[in-house]
Amino acid sequence: MAEDIRQNKKANFSTLTEHNNGVTKTMASKTGTSKKLVIKNFKDRPKLTDSYTEDTWLKLRDAVSAIQNSTSIKYNLEELYQAVENLCSYKVSPMLYKQLRQVCEEHVQAQIHQFREESLDSLSFLKRMNRCWQDHCRQTIMIRSIFLFLDRTYVLQNSLLPSIWDTGLELFRTHIVSDGAVQSRTVDGILEQIERERNGEAVDRSLLRSLLGMLSDLQVYKECFEQRFLMETNRLYAAEGQRLMQERDVPEYLHHVAGRLEEENDRVISYLDQSTQKPLISTVEKQLLGEHMTAILQKGLSTLLDENRVTELMLLYQLFSKVKEGLPVLLQFWREYIKTYGFGIVGSPEKDKEMVQELLDFKDKMDNVTQQCFQRNETFINAMKEAFESFINKRPNKPAELIAKYVDSKLRAGNKEATEEELERILDKIMIIFRFIHGKDVFEAFYKKDLAKRLLVGKSASVDAEKSMLSKLKHECGAAFTSKLEGMFKDMELSKDIMIQFKQYMQNQSEPSSIELTVNILTMGYWPSYTPMEVHLPPEMVKLQEVFKTFYLGKHSGRKLQWQPTLGHAVLKTEFKEGKKELQVSLFQTLVLLMFNEGEEFTVEEIRSATGIEEAELRRTLQSLACGKARVLNKNPRGKDVEDGDRFNFNNDFKHKLFRIKINQIQMKETVEEQVSTTERVFQDRQYQIDAAVVRIMKMRKTLSHNLLVSELYNQLKFPVKPGDLKKRIESLIDRDYMERDKESPNQYHYVA
Repeated sequence: MAEDIRQNKKANFSTLTEHNNGVTKTMASKTGTSKKLVIKNFKDRPKLTDSYTEDTWLKLRDAVSAIQNSTSIKYNLEELYQAVENLCSYKVSPMLYKQLRQVCEEHVQAQIHQFREESLDSLSFLKRMNRCWQDHCRQTIMIRSIFLFLDRTYVLQNSLLPSIWDTGLELFRTHIVSDGAVQSRTVDGILEQIERERNGEAVDRSLLRSLLGMLSDLQVYKECFEQRFLMETNRLYAAEGQRLMQERDVPEYLHHVAGRLEEENDRVISYLDQSTQKPLISTVEKQLLGEHMTAILQKGLSTLLDENRVTELMLLYQLFSKVKEGLPVLLQFWREYIKTYGFGIVGSPEKDKEMVQELLDFKDKMDNVTQQCFQRNETFINAMKEAFESFINKRPNKPAELIAKYVDSKLRAGNKEATEEELERILDKIMIIFRFIHGKDVFEAFYKKDLAKRLLVGKSASVDAEKSMLSKLKHECGAAFTSKLEGMFKDMELSKDIMIQFKQYMQNQSEPSSIELTVNILTMGYWPSYTPMEVHLPPEMVKLQEVFKTFYLGKHSGRKLQWQPTLGHAVLKTEFKEGKKELQVSLFQTLVLLMFNEGEEFTVEEIRSATGIEEAELRRTLQSLACGKARVLNKNPRGKDVEDGDRFNFNNDFKHKLFRIKINQIQMKETVEEQVSTTERVFQDRQYQIDAAVVRIMKMRKTLSHNLLVSELYNQLKFPVKPGDLKKRIESLIDRDYMERDKESPNQYHYVA
C-alpha cells in the first residue's frame, strides 16, 4: 500500500518539473503543500581548448606592447579584461603573472640604452629620465587596469608576490635607477639644479619634484639622494658661513640666515621629501648659526643693543632659540653687556650728575628688549636683575647717595617737569633701581637730610608724593627703615598745632611783638644732626625766643630746646626807591641785612663781629646778597668773590618786577664737607649695628667660632661689609669685655655676661 502511494507522488511531481539552466523549479500541485527550490551544478564543466589560452595571451601581449609603445590597442579594453578573468578562472594565473612580468621586464631593460648617451647635458638627461618615469607610470597603470582581476585575486592571495604596480616599480628600480652610471648622473643633475637655485638662478621645480618623487616611490630616496644632498648642503653652508661672517655686519648676516632658512623650508614644501626637513634645517642652522654663535655675539650684540635695533634683536633671539645651546650663550653675553655698560654709567665720577637718569633710561631700554625681543623670557629677566645688582654695587655708597638726591630733585617744589601721574611713575622706576642697592642705609641718610630741608623750608612739591614715596620705602625695606622719616612728618604736623596755641598765647600777652614767629619743634632722634652755631640775634628776636621757650616748657616740662639758626628763614619788609618789597631770606641773610638799619656801610670783619656768623658761611651769605641775581647790597670793589677788604652798602636803587623776591639761599646747597659728614655718620651707625649684632648673637649662642660668627653676621646685617671691618669690631668688643677669646683656641669666642 505504502509503495503505491510513493509511486503516485513521484508521477505527479515529474509531470510538473521544468528544466531551466540547471535550476529545478518545484511547483506544488493544486492539492500540494509548500514550494521547494533545489540548486544543482553542471555535471561537467566546459573545458578550455589548448589554443584558447595561447590565443588569449597573444591578444593580451599585443595590448601590453601597444601600451608600452604608445600605439592604439586593437581590442576593446572590456574584452581584454574579460579575457584575463576567463584565464584566471581556469587557474592559468601563475603562468599569466609570470608572462606579464617577463614582457614588462624586457621593455624596461630596453629603456636603459637611451641613458647611455654621453652627449646629453645634465638638464636634458633629467628631462629624459623624467619622461621615461612618467611614461612608465602611465603604462603600468594602464596594464594594471587590464590585469586588475589577476591583481585582485591571484596576487592578493599570494602574500609573497608583489602587485602589478609594485612589480613595475621594482623593475624600474632594478634595471634603470640602480644602474650605477644612471643613478650617479640623476643625483648629480638634481644636486646641480638645487645648487643653481641656491645661487639665485631659476630652475624647473616641477621637474625636481617629479624626479625626487620617483626616488621616493622607488624607496631609494634616502640612500641615493638624501645623504649626498645633506653632505653638499653642509659643505655649501659651512663655506658660506665662514665667508659672510667676514664680509657682512651682524644685522645683515642675521637677515641672510633667516632668508636661507625660509628658502630651505620652501624647498621642502616645493619638491623635497618631508622627511628631509628636519635634518636639512638642522644642517643649515648648525653651519650658519651654531658654528658662529660666539663670533656673532662678540661682533654685533653690543651694537644691536646700543642702537636699540629691536627687529634684529628679535630675529637674533628667534634664530638662537633654534640652535642647541644658543640661548644660554646669548644669555651669558647679554648679562656681560649689561654689567659692562652699567659700570660705565656708575663707575665714572664725571658722569655723577646724569648717573641716575642714565640708569633709569638704561633699565627702561633693557626692559623693552626683554619684553619685545626676548619674549619675556624669565631667565633673561632674572639675568638682567642680577647684572644690575652686580654693577651698581661695584661702586659702594655713591649710587645710593645720588638716587636720594635724584628723588629730592623730583619731590622739590618748582619741579615743573612732571604731573602727579608722571611723578608717581618716576618714583616707581627709582624704586626698581633702589632694590638693587646693598647699602640702603646710605640712601636713608641722604634722603632724610634732603627731606628735612624740603619740610623745613617748605620746598616739598606735594605732600601726597612725599607720603607715596614713604609708603614705597616702607613696603620695600620694612617699618624700621621708615620710622624716623615718618617721625619727621609727625613733628611737622605737631608743630602746626603748637603754633596755633602759641598765637593764642601771644594775643593774651600785655606786650604784643611786631615780629611774627613760627617755630618747628624737631625730635632730635628723627632728624639729621645739625652742628649748633651761636649767632648774635637782635634783641627783639631773643626776647621772642624766650617767650616761646616759656610757653613751650610750661606745656612740656622736662624737655630741652636747642635753637638751630642754620635752618631759620625770614621775610623782611624793605623800602627801595622803586617802592616797598618783601625779601624772602635765610636767617643769616636776615642778620646781615638788619645791620643796614643801623649804618650805611660795613666791612666783612665788622659784619662778622656783629652777627657772629662763621667766616665761610658769612662769605657765602654776602655773596648771595651782593653778587647774585638779586643784588640788594653793593660790594666795593665789584667782583664775584668776597675778599677780606671788601665793603658793603645798601643798594637803594634795587629794582625787581616781583613784590616778593626770594634770594637764593647758597647755604642750603650741599657742600663737600656735608657729604663727607653724612657718609661718616652712616659708617658710624654701621659700626653700632655691627656691635649690636655681635653682642646679640653671642648672647644667644654663648660660644661660637670666628667663621660661624662672621657667617651669622652676614645673614643679619643689611649692608655690605668687609671681613676686615667685622674683625675690627670683634676686637673692639673683646677690649671692652663684651666677649673673650678661648684660651686654648684663639678662633673661639665666649660671651661675657
